[in-house]
Amino acid sequence: MQLIGIKTPLIKPGDDMAAVLCKSMETAGLALQENDILVLAESAVATAEGRIVNLEDVTPSKKAIELSKVYQNDPRKMELIIRESDEILGGIPGVVVTITKGVLSPSAGIDNSNAPEGYVVLLPADPRKSAIEIREKLMKKYQCNIAVIVGDSRTQPLRLGCVGIALGCAGIEPVEDFRGKKDLFGKLLLITRRATADNLVSAAQIVMGEADESTPAVLIRDAPAVFIKGSIEIQQIAREECLYFACFDNLTI
Repeated sequence: MQLIGIKTPLIKPGDDMAAVLCKSMETAGLALQENDILVLAESAVATAEGRIVNLEDVTPSKKAIELSKVYQNDPRKMELIIRESDEILGGIPGVVVTITKGVLSPSAGIDNSNAPEGYVVLLPADPRKSAIEIREKLMKKYQCNIAVIVGDSRTQPLRLGCVGIALGCAGIEPVEDFRGKKDLFGKLLLITRRATADNLVSAAQIVMGEADESTPAVLIRDAPAVFIKGSIEIQQIAREECLYFACFDNLTI
């Protein structure tokens, strides 16, 4: 499996992400091939879609001001967190734990990094739709079947550092079901599913970096993924079926 970083100019609101990628790949001497996968940083996609906010334009509510004191956060950013999240669960100084678009997200995925001073970048409004639209444009340009993943970084419980998570994808099965297959000793796998899209984002982030690398896209070639014609929603599970949530829901002191 090959991973090739794609450097781009600074992405601006209103940019056509697919056009930027095409020009950047051409500059690098790259062209998409059959069953290539492009992993895109959510902040770049969101910026192109205009999901960037000047904090000076945000008026915090009373609730935002109160919560900003609890979590030691900018009340204007706290207001955006309230608007963008499905639920606020708690947090630590500087970071709020939320459920946003159905999954755990620090501070509703709102990013201060890779944004001009005084601005923040929200998550793409519909990451799956973004992946579908960018994929269609690129396939029309290169006349081959590819996949596109819009990814982000997340921390793991009780672990230091970030791993990748897919927010939306098109062209591959995001989760592969291994149930019914046998392990090395012939035992049937009963619950195993592989988070293919998440794993590919994690791999891509090694190349993307988290700072000033200007590499918001990674081309992955020869990946062991299951390619499909359209797009499948990344499956979520109910809280009572989640290992972590079920533990805390049933916790008694």
